[in-house]
Amino acid sequence: MKIENSEFEQLVEEVRRAPLRPEITTEEVPAPMRLAPFALAISAEVLEGEDDLSNGRLVLLFDPEGVDAWKGNTRLVTFTKARVEADLASDPLLTQVGWSWLLDCFEQRGIKATELSGTVTRTSSESYGELDSHLLDGTIEIRASWTVTGQLGLHVAAWGDLLCQAAGLQPLPTGMSRIKKAR
Repeated sequence: MKIENSEFEQLVEEVRRAPLRPEITTEEVPAPMRLAPFALAISAEVLEGEDDLSNGRLVLLFDPEGVDAWKGNTRLVTFTKARVEADLASDPLLTQVGWSWLLDCFEQRGIKATELSGTVTRTSSESYGELDSHLLDGTIEIRASWTVTGQLGLHVAAWGDLLCQAAGLQPLPTGMSRIKKAR
């Protein structure tokens, strides 16, 4: 049984219309249904040719009654993951840098994320024996959640910017768009 809510449907449309860079491909995926009465989830990849530079998931949670812990009724939850070079993955400051990427993306979009919380994880591997000549990449994973204030589409766009930042793509100046490479 599908529960209808016009306010949630408007939020879903804002997510779908959010301005994302052309390198980002998205698709709607099943959303967790135990966290809020209404939820939408999208997965995304930042692709350059066939290379998956970063990927992530964004979940929109909506409770028309509001949630005390959120201090609001609309919350976003994200997971962003990207490969990084092995020497960068072993840098103890990478987690702080990853969190600053998220904050910078909010600032560049002129939005405020309230009740913001999250974690940043870095991983790296070392190979031995017959594998010691293989170069191994590490990863950075950024998990965050926040209560939405203002335009939801800008919050989604900031998440898209985070995906691109983690992928190593340079930010685009305001009003500019990147031309896709010919295949």
